[in-house]
Amino acid sequence: MADPKGFLKEGRKVATRRPVEERVGDWNEVYPDGVGRALLPIITPQAGRCMDCGIPFCHQGCPLGNIIPEWNDLVWRDDWEGAIERLHATNNFPEFTGRLCPAPCETACVLGINQDPVTIKNVEVSIIDKAWESGTVRPQPPEWLSGRTVAVIGSGPAGLAAAQQLTRAGHTVAVYERADKIGGLLRYGIPEFKMEKKHLDRRLDQMRREGTVFRAGVDVGGDLTGQRLADRYDAVVLATGSTVARDLGVEGRELDGIHQAMDFLPQANRVAVGESVEGQVTAEGKHVVIIGGGDTGADCLGTSTRQQAASITQLEIMPEPPGTRPEGQPWPTYPMTFRVSSAHEEAGERVYAVSTKRFIGDDDGHVRALELVDVVLEDGRPTEVEGSSREIPADLVLFAMGFTGPEREGLVEQLDLELDERGNVRRDASYASSRPGVFVAGDCGRGQSLIVWAIAEGRAAASYVDAYLTGETALPAPVKPTDRPLTV
Repeated sequence: MADPKGFLKEGRKVATRRPVEERVGDWNEVYPDGVGRALLPIITPQAGRCMDCGIPFCHQGCPLGNIIPEWNDLVWRDDWEGAIERLHATNNFPEFTGRLCPAPCETACVLGINQDPVTIKNVEVSIIDKAWESGTVRPQPPEWLSGRTVAVIGSGPAGLAAAQQLTRAGHTVAVYERADKIGGLLRYGIPEFKMEKKHLDRRLDQMRREGTVFRAGVDVGGDLTGQRLADRYDAVVLATGSTVARDLGVEGRELDGIHQAMDFLPQANRVAVGESVEGQVTAEGKHVVIIGGGDTGADCLGTSTRQQAASITQLEIMPEPPGTRPEGQPWPTYPMTFRVSSAHEEAGERVYAVSTKRFIGDDDGHVRALELVDVVLEDGRPTEVEGSSREIPADLVLFAMGFTGPEREGLVEQLDLELDERGNVRRDASYASSRPGVFVAGDCGRGQSLIVWAIAEGRAAASYVDAYLTGETALPAPVKPTDRPLTV
């Protein structure tokens, strides 16, 4: 194990972010020189806090099955090459998860029963960032080719994970993406201040060198029909995500100035890296209201701050969560607690237990205000509090309320794929859809979930595709399609 008394001698420490007044003036990551480098002065003793407990519940918290105690020990011993070997054994893209995952492994940490848990996510990102800087992350092309071809539709984390695994297994893999650049929501949904796109680009370069082919700007289901795709390839992996955004059908919804978060964020992300966007929706000088209290809402908040909004209010229909783990969500489950992201440190007001009654427009048909009401939970459902109605100014309203499932039109209809009771693409225990040779990975089959689940599903689906093509496989399958996080 690492330092036997590390958890007794050291408290939990995280990297210091750049001052707010500095970082809101640019689009760079909020940590000086990146989070991995910012952590280096403190990460060795933090890794030494790992207890190497007899039953490491952090494994249960992570669907990838990351061998966390081992790479904590290796970091503490200054064996960074050994640490990246252990980390890459279970996770294709730790530079993504180390920045974007909410770290369910940490809430399952045994030390977290009565102390602050180990900073697992920080150790992870330190390992991979140091590995990239030292040149120990290299392409791993296959030793031989199988002669089989696979199309992966969607270049988010699930699609990329499946593609890398299948390429390394010797198959010829083409990844299709309808956007003009590869990366899915990693490219255009995640702001630069959370993950600079250089981290995505260098991983894609590694995959190209291994043999994966990327075809951006191709609308599969439109430019390329599902039938032509199925005829051209020996197997198809659907990793198109859950992209149908949840809407709010209240009075005034038709007014100008009301947008989905995924109409707003991609435009801002393009501009942040130097691209031009005609008719960009921007928060500059506006009173911004964000409906939805999750990570996407926080991304809209940080983006609006950098665009110099006049004010920002983030609304959430649920009550404000407690600061500590609720009794009804015991260890090692992932608790709903009050969390402060870097964006929340910078600006804005969070308002809980409210519901939007209607949108109010001006004479030009543009939104100017929202009518809100307070709500309380009765039998698990929000109920309006009488006499609580009020207005707040709003020149720009952004919906960040999550997603309801994959798009049905186009590819899903053309391939005649069955849907499950939740509207996701149905798959069996081997990730196979109702059409032979078509497999389903990530949010389009699971529903909206975390990046770590997407990568785990991409890896698992790849193993079943490999077995389908060759009759056997040595690829790992960390999760089943029916696996779910531990809840109470």
